[in-house]
Amino acid sequence: MTHKIYYLASCDTCRKIIKSLPNADKLTFHDIRQNPITEQELGEMYQLSGSYEALFSKKAQLYKSMDLKNKALTEADYKKYLLEHYTFLSRPVFIIEGKIYIGNSQKNIIEVTKVLS
Repeated sequence: MTHKIYYLASCDTCRKIIKSLPNADKLTFHDIRQNPITEQELGEMYQLSGSYEALFSKKAQLYKSMDLKNKALTEADYKKYLLEHYTFLSRPVFIIEGKIYIGNSQKNIIEVTKVLS
């Protein structure tokens, strides 16, 4: 079973997290800028997370500049935006042993660290 991380190579937070992880060499790295996520990959993330909104970053600059917070977004909208631009994916996303970990919250990173140890 593959352990995968969807991340942005240019993101300082992602780099810092990766550096801190035990056995990071066991991860398959997927830079979402160089290699945009496919509908199939997003579908897999959706299956594991249960929602596109859970994968969506409301911290993205584009979210603010497009004034999306003042729009009533549906799951279909979240999916469309996630496929349109990598910045909307809440990073990093780990898929490890059939479980998904979304974002850079301390709780998430502690769990990922435990699983990889």
